[in-house]
Amino acid sequence: MAKFSKYIEQQNKLNNKYKQLIEEAYNLRQTDHALSDISEYKAIQLLHKINRLRYLNRETQPPVSLS
Repeated sequence: MAKFSKYIEQQNKLNNKYKQLIEEAYNLRQTDHALSDISEYKAIQLLHKINRLRYLNRETQPPVSLS
């Protein structure tokens, strides 16, 4: 169970960073296109990490019994 909470904690931290980078990219879009693109690229890289964690998290959860 400790591994599961570790995945959740790491996923939450990455989600917060992702949201921050997307907001930064949006705010910079009108003033500095290059910085906006860099921020968006970093956000996309974080999204890939988040998706990998979701996949690993799915693998570690015990199967759900229907009975």
